[in-house]
Amino acid sequence: MATIIGPGSSNVDVTGYAPRVPAAGETVMGTELKIGPGGKGLNQMTAARRAGSDVVFISRYGNDAFGSILKECYRAEGIFEKHITCAEGEQTACAIIEIDQGNAQNRIMVIPGTGQNLTAAHVMAAEADFATCDAVLTQLEIPFESVTAAKELAAKYNKPFILNPAPFCPLPDGWLDGVDWITPNETEAALLTGVAIERIPEDAALAAQKLLDMGVKNVVITLGTHGAYWTNGTDACHVPGIKVDAVDTTGAGDTFNGALATAIGEGFPMADALRFANAAAAISVTRHGAAVSCPTRAEIKEMVRS
Repeated sequence: MATIIGPGSSNVDVTGYAPRVPAAGETVMGTELKIGPGGKGLNQMTAARRAGSDVVFISRYGNDAFGSILKECYRAEGIFEKHITCAEGEQTACAIIEIDQGNAQNRIMVIPGTGQNLTAAHVMAAEADFATCDAVLTQLEIPFESVTAAKELAAKYNKPFILNPAPFCPLPDGWLDGVDWITPNETEAALLTGVAIERIPEDAALAAQKLLDMGVKNVVITLGTHGAYWTNGTDACHVPGIKVDAVDTTGAGDTFNGALATAIGEGFPMADALRFANAAAAISVTRHGAAVSCPTRAEIKEMVRS
């Protein structure tokens, strides 16, 4: 069993479903409302945990009603809480999500709340756990200083550092140098490299090469229904997508990353790691919600077999 560590956001998602999302100034009658745990950090760690890893999560939540939802989630999922802080007087982070039931696509607004005060000091306090982990996983829904601290500790203890560069933000020049794994989707890859991904896998290969030229060691570009592409500059692999009936794509990329981190931590061959992560993401979009939609290891293995 691998151990995955990383700093990340813990949000509560308030999700509304409607036959279509409203245009500006328009009111649309919805069909359903769901409230549950989310945030890119928590989604990733829940996915990793359900995929078979122990997870050490570095995060914050407020002492409010939404915070109670998150605390219940941590305990139900078996996520280690020793580096998760309850912040008195701060509002738990929240995401307002609109789901278009016509195509399962989403629109999301995040109110960062407690997450905006996750600092490098919170990450450094977990240094002993970085020394014994199997992989470090994070994203950009938290202050950049905490992401940088995780990268530095991963390098110090020679642990694979996996960055999901979402939500996208410009990175400082040279910052990607030495990053072990980066996992952008098509949009993020285009923003990072200037290469629009239209031909698959040809354009994915071009974008990946630009990221390798920036100093990244392994590039995984997620391609939605077209699967995922990986290269380290010497070898490459494209795993096609899995056809499913999607109902909610929220958190699919996070689920992919949590499962991929588990596979990397366990030392899967790369093609198998991509298939494992791809299957996890495919299952997640057939369910409503974010963290709650992450599949178990048994479900992922069954999807890979089938």
